[in-house]
Amino acid sequence: MDTIRVGVIGFGANTRLRHAPGLLACPNVTLEAVCNRSLESAQKAAQEYNIAKVYESWQEVVEDSMIDAICIGTWPYLHCPITLAALENGKHVLTEARMAMDDDEARQMYAASQQHPELVTQIVPSPLGMRAHKVVKQYLDAGEIGELREVVVWGTNDAYAHSDTPLHWRQSGPYSGINMLALGIIHEPLVRWIADPVRVVASTQTFTPTRHNKETGKQEPVGTPDSVQVITELPCGARGIYHMSGVIHHGPGPQIHLYGSEGTLKYVMAPDNKLYFGAASDSHMKEVNISEELAVDWRVEEEFINAIRGIEQIEFNNFAKGVRYMEFTQAVEQSALTGQAVDIQYSA
Repeated sequence: MDTIRVGVIGFGANTRLRHAPGLLACPNVTLEAVCNRSLESAQKAAQEYNIAKVYESWQEVVEDSMIDAICIGTWPYLHCPITLAALENGKHVLTEARMAMDDDEARQMYAASQQHPELVTQIVPSPLGMRAHKVVKQYLDAGEIGELREVVVWGTNDAYAHSDTPLHWRQSGPYSGINMLALGIIHEPLVRWIADPVRVVASTQTFTPTRHNKETGKQEPVGTPDSVQVITELPCGARGIYHMSGVIHHGPGPQIHLYGSEGTLKYVMAPDNKLYFGAASDSHMKEVNISEELAVDWRVEEEFINAIRGIEQIEFNNFAKGVRYMEFTQAVEQSALTGQAVDIQYSA
């Protein structure tokens, strides 16, 4: 196998914890270059991971002819420009989620990937729901819950419950775009198992409109909502309810409930990572055993490298799937702003 040389742009916590070690664990893979928000932090990463080249601008990384692939670990505001430039320069692309700032950028990225079918493009998948992925699909494919009637999606915490909590980059519109709380990271595993919703009605609220930005030392507008509620309609006629919040205490963490005519599946994705099933005739739900044989590991870096080598195809997640979840997010924002139901016409 030829060596695959990766350039890393954005060396934050997830890159340090997951992507760098995961890439280096693959045979004949090297980290060739790094660029971070500051030259100092890039140099520190280079020393820690024995990376030969340190660049001050991401453009230098994508233009380096010695690099085969780009790993984008930045915040969403740079995902689109880096991806477009990397593909234009003949580089494979692995980008952190969420895919982009908005649905328009996501479509640009997808169109560029279609123009370069010889290059692998992948979005870092949501780790939520990964372990029981195959088991959930088995239950649904076997018709164990019958006809799907209702879906409930929860993702609440108290990360922003206090008004004196500093502004997080995920709350910054210029950095995060339209991405709201855990909406995308929990919706993504849901649509691995069921069809994408075709209509949404949404409501949002921001309880603390400005927060202290530690980097600038100023009070700045909060660009994303503190609370999100969504009602969805699926192609089969089933209805969904989403509750996302960063401002409630003791609320339910990430969970997905699938209610059917013959039974119910409940997936408590964090912190327990447990799946429960109850048939209509059962008096109570029981935990489903997830055997190690069926358990799915989060292995995005290996999947990316194997796809470049032609060993496997991208399952979690390709750009088409990313476009669809960004178009869903855009519809939620539009509905919340207008107070009207929004029909979704997916482009990918």
